[in-house]
Amino acid sequence: MSGTMRAVNFEPGGPENLRIGSVPVPKLREKEVLLKVYATAINRADTLQRKGLYPPPPGESDILGLEAVGIVEKLGSGCVKTWKIGDRVMALLPGGGNAEFVASREELLMPVPDNMEFNQAAAIPEVWLTAFQLLFLVGKVKKNDTVLIHAGGSGVGTAAVQLCRQFGARTIVVAGSQEKIDFAKSLGAEEGFNYKESMFEPKVLQHTDGKGVDLILDCVGGSFFSQNINSIATEGTWVVYGLMGGRTIDTGDHLGKILQKRITIVGSTLRTRSIQYKESLIADFTQRALPHFSSGEFRPIIDTTLPLDSIQEAHTLMESNKTTGKIVLQVRDQVKDEL
Repeated sequence: MSGTMRAVNFEPGGPENLRIGSVPVPKLREKEVLLKVYATAINRADTLQRKGLYPPPPGESDILGLEAVGIVEKLGSGCVKTWKIGDRVMALLPGGGNAEFVASREELLMPVPDNMEFNQAAAIPEVWLTAFQLLFLVGKVKKNDTVLIHAGGSGVGTAAVQLCRQFGARTIVVAGSQEKIDFAKSLGAEEGFNYKESMFEPKVLQHTDGKGVDLILDCVGGSFFSQNINSIATEGTWVVYGLMGGRTIDTGDHLGKILQKRITIVGSTLRTRSIQYKESLIADFTQRALPHFSSGEFRPIIDTTLPLDSIQEAHTLMESNKTTGKIVLQVRDQVKDEL
């Protein structure tokens, strides 16, 4: 397929530097599928890329967007999976999702859950796969573990709470408003603390009878480092997957506490992982988690749905930190026969 398409363009800087432009439709490489995009979404990584701080992996699209949902439009050479033209799919992407068409590796597609609209499905790929990876592949969560989830009202946070509930782990969330905490509790969180009102560390210890938590999912980094050290249990695992609170720390006696408690600290990102890793992750998620969307046990949490043309508003909203769940971008209208 040749021609042009509408896509998000930007120059490094603020949301005002985002605009919709005309660019060539992607040319398919080996084992790629062309997806006609109906909905996409934005993530914290998109705002960092817009600022010039998080470039795409070498050779990948520099268009923003780490996920997209739509219909298979064309199959590239070498495709061996069972996807066919017209299939309703959602894609985990290294970039390129904020556009009318996107090229995706065939291994990185998942079926849209039964009876789910594209706008709903757009809130699944990036945050749910991230949460699933952090909990099961990186954090090795076990039944009855207590998990401390930072940004409990975020897309990853709301997904992680639901995953823990389904697979038997207990959750405590940290968030910046009581509204977000209450919402996390409605999804299955056991307790929640507002970091803007007081330190969460003593409350976490009180709630766990002094033991601390078995696993921390940390997208904050520097500003919460000391409290996390004191909140984690002996031989606990601490997964750092974001640095919203800064990249530097005052170590103090923290290194001593890491040794004393035998803490495992693991850094994790998803975007730069290998195709093989992502394929394995998607296969595991598709088998263990995806059926729960069709049954209604899991649901994607959406704060706001905006048209693609409102990309500036979407990024401004993301950076306000006031959202609960995902910001979805509708690229084109969905007609009834595509449900």
